[in-house]
Amino acid sequence: MSKKSSFQLVVNGFAILFLATAVASIASASTKVLYSFTAGSDGADPAGTLVFDSAGNAYGTGVVGGDFGYGVVFQLTPHANGKWTQSVLWSFSAGADGKNPYGGVILDAAGNLYGTTVAGGLGGECTGDGCGVVYRLSQSKGGWNLTTLYNFTGLNDGFGPGGAVIMDKDGNLYGTTPDGGKFGEGVIYELSPTNKGEWSLKVLHAFSGGKDGGVGSLGPLTFDSAGNIFGVTEVGGIHGAGTAFRLTSSAGKWRFSTIYAFKGMPSAAYPYGGLTPDKSGNLYGTTYYGGKNGVGSVFQLSQGASGRWNAKILRSFGSGKELNSTTTTLVFDGSGDLWGTTAAGGDPGCDCGGVFELTPGGNKWSETVVHRFKSVPDGAYSYYGLALDSAGNLYGTTVQGGIYNQGAIFRVKP
Repeated sequence: MSKKSSFQLVVNGFAILFLATAVASIASASTKVLYSFTAGSDGADPAGTLVFDSAGNAYGTGVVGGDFGYGVVFQLTPHANGKWTQSVLWSFSAGADGKNPYGGVILDAAGNLYGTTVAGGLGGECTGDGCGVVYRLSQSKGGWNLTTLYNFTGLNDGFGPGGAVIMDKDGNLYGTTPDGGKFGEGVIYELSPTNKGEWSLKVLHAFSGGKDGGVGSLGPLTFDSAGNIFGVTEVGGIHGAGTAFRLTSSAGKWRFSTIYAFKGMPSAAYPYGGLTPDKSGNLYGTTYYGGKNGVGSVFQLSQGASGRWNAKILRSFGSGKELNSTTTTLVFDGSGDLWGTTAAGGDPGCDCGGVFELTPGGNKWSETVVHRFKSVPDGAYSYYGLALDSAGNLYGTTVQGGIYNQGAIFRVKP
């Protein structure tokens, strides 16, 4: 199964539900929809985790809509009266600028935005739609200009980059493709600026479809404090249930290693979100399937004295009113609690997912259901991670719901 088909499986929300065995507490946090997309020039289907600048503005992407129907990059601006306004910084045309930006954007120190599109660009071997691009948006004279940094060809460089990029201290970008590459199963790439102002792509690893993790991921990569890169693959590995991997750099070369192969029920299986490190070097993530009830889990990966990585299930989701089926990348708040979202479960009349918080206590973590989405005019189906602002509030996106059922941006005040 290709990564694109597995991603569509998640987006369509198909899951095998099992009986729940745990009950979570209910939180009193305040959740509010800040913006509802219309699928017009403002875009729709907001994808990816939001990112904030120093002024408190949020940035993200909508997969479709805009002036040409192929997606947008947007800004959400707060005002003193508590209201937020949305403005479109760029509407994708399906030309050299790409189309359908699933991965959200990141900010550099100069305020430039970077992201990817799953299609569009100059074509390459991807007949019709194009193979996708990496782009940069820069502000100039009150407007925004898009520069295509790289056009994927569909050959050894891969195609269809649907995940976010990350940036190191030297300004190099790193990301993944779910398809293409030497073995046709996706790649991990590095994109570096050259002295001529151009950008050069280097493939750091080509997935083979076997024990190294199957196919390339749509989940974001992450750095640890030593500059190592970590990520997940949704399928593959020795148990076929996905892997966690690490890339380490030495003398300018990167070495790929699988640090853990997920085992499936009752353990974790099929991780779609990225990994989140803590200060001790442990990694945290979520799975769409697996866990005790087969409908997803939250896990911790810890490295032992021997160097071997072991997994611990912090939460096995259940069905019904419980939240389940999560693709989120987790985020820590200032108290050390983990926050995330799910794509299903929650309100019985909607099964639209919700927001949860995990609090450590001794050897156990307790779950608090912070919000259950109810669809229109509430949000529905939050596939991506939450973003934390300087005041401790959390922000996220839903691919449906909102007033017009075209997706929404919401805020949680703990």
